[in-house]
Amino acid sequence: FSRLKPIAMLWSLGKDSNVMLWLARKAFLGHVPFPVVHVDTGKKFPEMYAFRESFAKKWNLNLIVRDCPPVEEIDPSLPPAARSAARKTIGLKNVLEEFKFKGIIAGIRRGEQATRAKERVFSPRAESGAWNFRDQPPEFWNLYHANYPAGVHVRIHPLLQWREIDIWRYIQREKMPIIDLYLAKNGKRYRSLGDKDITNPMV
Repeated sequence: FSRLKPIAMLWSLGKDSNVMLWLARKAFLGHVPFPVVHVDTGKKFPEMYAFRESFAKKWNLNLIVRDCPPVEEIDPSLPPAARSAARKTIGLKNVLEEFKFKGIIAGIRRGEQATRAKERVFSPRAESGAWNFRDQPPEFWNLYHANYPAGVHVRIHPLLQWREIDIWRYIQREKMPIIDLYLAKNGKRYRSLGDKDITNPMV
């Protein structure tokens, strides 16, 4: 990571990014040596915000919280989920402009979406933030390319090859703290957590 300074980690507060943060703490002996960024839509569940405040303090994180642009500034013709994603995309772009991060560690997995099957562990983005999935570096034998020209930032995906069951097994093995919305509570349980207006419990 010395070639990608400054660097930061995204923290969505969901199970995948919590696992990623836990791995970082283990790798650096209990200390996360780079900022942790929450691009906040303002629409998370109260339990998620309580988890963020509690563990940011407990783990002594260098936490950066930045709000997404108001939903009124986003194309109203978009479906709710796409509108929320657009807010987060613009919010992250604003963070990159403010802090000039060269590398962003994100907790995505290939199994989540079909388009993510084309991602790389080290995935360059253009200066505009655009991702050209047809122009991605080869990654053979776990060898990663980390030299990029000025103006390019890199998304780093340590969990790319994990499955959802791997996430849960790791959480169980490590006895990790999790947001209790993932467990049965008041007759509801959530498989994933996002904005409360577009996140539905399992039935």
